[in-house]
Amino acid sequence: MLDEREKFLLYLKTQKNVSRHTLRAYSQDLKEFFSFCAQLKKDNVKDIDRLVIRTFASSLTERNLKKNSIIRKLSAVRSFFNYLYQKGDIEDNPFSLLNSPRKDKNLPRFLTEDEMEKLSSENIPSKVLSSNLGYSLAFRDYALIMLIYSSGLRRSEAANLKVGDLDIFSGFVRIMGKGMKERTVPVGDHALEAIKKYLEFRKNPGPQDPLFLNNSGRKLSDAGVAFIIKKMAKRARFARNINPHALRHSFATHMLNNGCDLRALQEMLGHANLATTQIYTHMSIEHLKKVYEKFHPRSKK
Repeated sequence: MLDEREKFLLYLKTQKNVSRHTLRAYSQDLKEFFSFCAQLKKDNVKDIDRLVIRTFASSLTERNLKKNSIIRKLSAVRSFFNYLYQKGDIEDNPFSLLNSPRKDKNLPRFLTEDEMEKLSSENIPSKVLSSNLGYSLAFRDYALIMLIYSSGLRRSEAANLKVGDLDIFSGFVRIMGKGMKERTVPVGDHALEAIKKYLEFRKNPGPQDPLFLNNSGRKLSDAGVAFIIKKMAKRARFARNINPHALRHSFATHMLNNGCDLRALQEMLGHANLATTQIYTHMSIEHLKKVYEKFHPRSKK
């Protein structure tokens, strides 16, 4: 089964263009499943039936894993057997009559517009230059959060941006999202101005150079993006942790609160399905309250 796993992972990488995060998660989940099968003396994919799958699912539940983690692990195994079945390596798919549990719909955490203003205002470079943070890093950090919030980027998308992906004159950024799907998203004036000031500290960067560099002058990593935002939230004296995805969620929520069309938001976020974007409609209560207070004749005393 190890050989089949490697072939499957190569298929995901080359044919499905999955992200490296998904590839790493699937690799780990399948490794865990194969270890479980080895304990049952099931060393061949043809020996795996529905009973083995159900027993594996039960073992995950007994470990008190979160429901969404269980779903992800089962999804990895399901995809693996779907791949084998389509190739003709197995005659029966053990998942053919098994239903997948439904994900819990947890509302994403986001910042209010006032909190976002606080995060940005407390990290304006002129305010933090008195610390040990160098000029270029102060402007880099500020440009980073402004761009993520302005265009709703994932942290990996921000980390992987090249200088040439940004069209400063037109106000757009070209993003390579999940599954190597490219999209173009507008960038606000505040973010553009922050990026222009940051690039003034770079020595003639070429179009293929990373947009954001780390302290050593190399491409900023995904973890580096998260570290910077956590540090900036701490500087702004937030009591809770703020991660890059919170800025992306804030972008989506604030766009809807201010009247953005759901389809347009789907395009900007790079969601394959509108249902994924619709979760933000549950977070637009603030906008609905404003509409109610504006138009209902008895909403106020």
